[in-house]
Amino acid sequence: MSPWQRLTQHLHWLQQPPASTNQSFTALKRFVSLFLVGITLSLAVASCGQGTTNNPATSPGGASPAANKGNVELTLVSFAVTKAAHEAIIPKFVEQWQKEKGQTVTLNQSYGGSGSQTRAVIDGLEADIVHLALAFDTQRIEKAGLIQPGWEKEVPNEGIVSKSVAAIVTREGNPKGIKTWEDLSKDGVKVITADPKTSGVARWNFLALWGSVVKTGGDETKALDFTSKVYKNVPILTKDAREATDVFFKQGQGDALINYENEILLAGEKGEKPTYSIPDVNVSIDNPIAIVDKNVDKHGTREVAEAFVKFLYTPEAQREFAKAGFRPVDATVAAEPEFAQKFPPVKNLFTAQDLGGWGEIEKQFFADGAVFDKIQGSIRQ
Repeated sequence: MSPWQRLTQHLHWLQQPPASTNQSFTALKRFVSLFLVGITLSLAVASCGQGTTNNPATSPGGASPAANKGNVELTLVSFAVTKAAHEAIIPKFVEQWQKEKGQTVTLNQSYGGSGSQTRAVIDGLEADIVHLALAFDTQRIEKAGLIQPGWEKEVPNEGIVSKSVAAIVTREGNPKGIKTWEDLSKDGVKVITADPKTSGVARWNFLALWGSVVKTGGDETKALDFTSKVYKNVPILTKDAREATDVFFKQGQGDALINYENEILLAGEKGEKPTYSIPDVNVSIDNPIAIVDKNVDKHGTREVAEAFVKFLYTPEAQREFAKAGFRPVDATVAAEPEFAQKFPPVKNLFTAQDLGGWGEIEKQFFADGAVFDKIQGSIRQ
């Protein structure tokens, strides 16, 4: 007799029990209760077993069995102007990882203004790796609890994986004779640059202008007057450096464009013939890379994410950054004849640390109501 047949027979007996069998009746109720509990647990276990087919279990530390055996997906979130470099580097890493680990890595990529990308990650874009325009943006993600403190110590060069300097691009033949930062403040000169509120590149542009005064003997009052004059000459603030380049080259707006040196060099690779200068007083534009700890542990992708970040520092990857216009952080690559000629030294090169570090810079210049907002307010009056 099957268990279900026995259960049916017992249930029928329970409905009409003999008067003289109270003790047996109590025991039987206990049996039926236990039997039903057993059936329920069996069904629950079976259900969970079926669920693991579509929802692989996660082991301690966030490592998924799927991440150890099959294909692996990473999400790279970066600022706009790194796209060309990463698109050249990623296939090389994918090929290497396939040879070494037998896994196929897919890197989903997102590019945009550094400030906008930072907010997107904080708001829920599940980046495994962030390559941003400035350390302040990475620090904002750290403060949101997504990146562990000390991220800059986990990789070489304090986390800086790419760098550039600020450049001034002019129209063919440079009809207005623009060569220095001072020239951008002259009447009748229209300057194209991005908005520091959304673009990390634009913050570097601002610091280049400000530093051109304070790093050559001028005080902050003079620096404020100078930068205010330059921004009065800006007809439109674009959301990021790539849009600024398009406005200048494709739409034909402006007499001068302030942008990354690498953007200008990349435009040259694409057939443009930019006329540009690298001012002697300039800022070292340092771009950090970091792993988003909370997300890689959730996705089980830490091993491959760390390997990709490490790969970006190799000579092979640094050459691709250099071909895309970024100054190599690898000294050996920087010394190679092709790149030594491509990237001339800057006479007076200062860093964000020389201006107090990003905490102080943000507070003084870019926070709500700080110097940049005051400049914009004065322009609108």
